[in-house]
Amino acid sequence: MVVQEYERAVIFRLGRLRTGGARGPGIFFVLPCVDTYCKVDLRTVSFDVAPQEVLTKDSVTVTVDAVIYYRVQEPLNAVVKVNNYSHSTRLLAATTLRNVLGTRNLSEILSDREAIAHMMQTALDDATDPWGVKVERVEIKDVRLPVQLQRAMAAEAEAAREARAKVIAAEGEMKASRALKEASDVMAESPAALQLRYLQTLNSISAEKNSTIIFPLPLDILTPFLKPHGQGMSMGHSAPLSPQ
Repeated sequence: MVVQEYERAVIFRLGRLRTGGARGPGIFFVLPCVDTYCKVDLRTVSFDVAPQEVLTKDSVTVTVDAVIYYRVQEPLNAVVKVNNYSHSTRLLAATTLRNVLGTRNLSEILSDREAIAHMMQTALDDATDPWGVKVERVEIKDVRLPVQLQRAMAAEAEAAREARAKVIAAEGEMKASRALKEASDVMAESPAALQLRYLQTLNSISAEKNSTIIFPLPLDILTPFLKPHGQGMSMGHSAPLSPQ
């Protein structure tokens, strides 16, 4: 018989395991009607874990699926110590996925996929080591949430963004008010600065090709006209003379 480079043959003679370990690669000989053999593939095998409905630690139901990569490390143990190492590894992967995710919150499942995958790989590797199977890699493919929960999370995220936007706008208003206060203090010290700012504003308005321009008038000019008429004339009359 011939086995490939990636295969090994486990030989039984009259039901007993032959000494010398697994045969291969290359050619080997068996006795007809006396020896039986079983080929074991040493290449890495990948399979999808069926979507599992998991109840998280914070009582949220999610559907999670994963991908498992494994290979046979000890062909003798894979044949002698377990009936079907491939099927057993698949069942154990599904169970381990539910057990590991059941100890995590929803936020941890969504954000710490690498840590969860590493924990699953360690647990699977320890459990399948007596079978001669080496779990090389575990990947969490997808985490599906209920539609109602997706809407609630979207509303929560939108509210959080709006709150942050309001805080940023309030901080901007506060900084702008401080800058205006400092500018007013500077203009109060130099009256000519106010006139220059006034001319600059008129220049900006005229550059926009507006048909109407409003000229603000200082209140100092209107102050004499706003005083009562009697108050302005009282100083012009003299007191009457008393008769001699």
